[in-house]
Amino acid sequence: MLSWSSPSRPTLPAPGHPRTIEVRDSASGELRAVGDENRGALYVCGITPYDATHLGHAATYVAFDLLVRAWLDAGIPVAYAQNVTDVDDPLLERAAELGEDWRHLAERETDLFRSDMTALRVVPPTSYVGAVETIPDVARIVERLLAEGRAYRVGPDADGRGDGDVYADLSTDPRIGTDTADLDREANLVRFAEMGGDPDRLGKRDALDPLLWRVEREHDGVGQQEPSWDGGELGRGRPGWHIECAVIAARELGAPIDVQGGGADLRYPHHAMSASHLRAISGVHRPVGAHVHAGLVGYDGHKMSKSRGNLVLVSRLREEGVDPMAVRLALLGHHYATPWEYTDADLAAATDRLARWRAAVAQPAGPDAADVLDGVRAALAADLDAPRALAVVDAWAERALAGEPTDELDAAAPALVRDVVDALLGVEL
Repeated sequence: MLSWSSPSRPTLPAPGHPRTIEVRDSASGELRAVGDENRGALYVCGITPYDATHLGHAATYVAFDLLVRAWLDAGIPVAYAQNVTDVDDPLLERAAELGEDWRHLAERETDLFRSDMTALRVVPPTSYVGAVETIPDVARIVERLLAEGRAYRVGPDADGRGDGDVYADLSTDPRIGTDTADLDREANLVRFAEMGGDPDRLGKRDALDPLLWRVEREHDGVGQQEPSWDGGELGRGRPGWHIECAVIAARELGAPIDVQGGGADLRYPHHAMSASHLRAISGVHRPVGAHVHAGLVGYDGHKMSKSRGNLVLVSRLREEGVDPMAVRLALLGHHYATPWEYTDADLAAATDRLARWRAAVAQPAGPDAADVLDGVRAALAADLDAPRALAVVDAWAERALAGEPTDELDAAAPALVRDVVDALLGVEL
């Protein structure tokens, strides 16, 4: 699957010493150094393309874009994989509501996502992979897990369908839940059901065992034929959600990977389950160095979500003439890990900030900018602290616009600040 075009990225003066990038691991709560001179490996869970990109999505992808940019600036080669869940129940249900072929809906919304990421100047993943194109690999892996006794088949569900569905046997993984510190069984049961799991499925060995392969049904409950693919010994069907990401991560990045990222709502069950699957696939005891989660963005008093419909769409803001760089700055104004509530004031403040910065770098000369370079680098190295980085640039812009004695100004400073903001923060001035 094609990703999107990569934004230009200025090369900054080399740092005076090797740089360590740290992020906060959700399980331990501790800062962990990620990436080394050989590579930084990142897996970020992508979209299910049944609706347009909202600010909650954008906040997540912009957050991990900061990690990619920090690694690149530190001279660390980046291996970055992202999936597209281009076949899944929410997509099929939305297509049925619209009376549209699910493939056309997925293609259209994926194209819109690409255009939003391009506008926001997000560096594309090195591997952008759709679930559909991984199905042969998933089928082979699930066959292997069955043969190893790590998976099992169940009989028909309460509606008499699904005879032969394959589930992971989590009892074979004594570390399940430790990767993301999700060890409260009662809370997990509630969350599992909320996030598409089936704890009440007849025949499962444990209520929390996740689906690996869903065998073909005659119809999907809304009168449409379910999509299915040849699964070899598994029979015709399609993959479960969590195994899809584990197989893509194993295939595109190998294990261990430095960071698995996504929104905070993916911590359980998705990241816990996909880490368990990746451990089974790879044999690596700890397949993910750090799980990093972006705080959820709210609007009108609730988490921004497609199901609730309280969405602020990136594409709609663009259609209204909002500068995408102002949208990006609005997102960067909040630390990635902190949940926050979007208001029009966020965008207004970001628009003002963008105007101030552009006015400052348009000056023929400005205050020395070496501290800006060092300050933004240090902020991103310390758990991608974008608000701290913005404050560094704000301070320089205030001085530049206030006017200082000519003999204390540097003609090269505005260009350096422009390049720092572009390369590290992804904002084009």
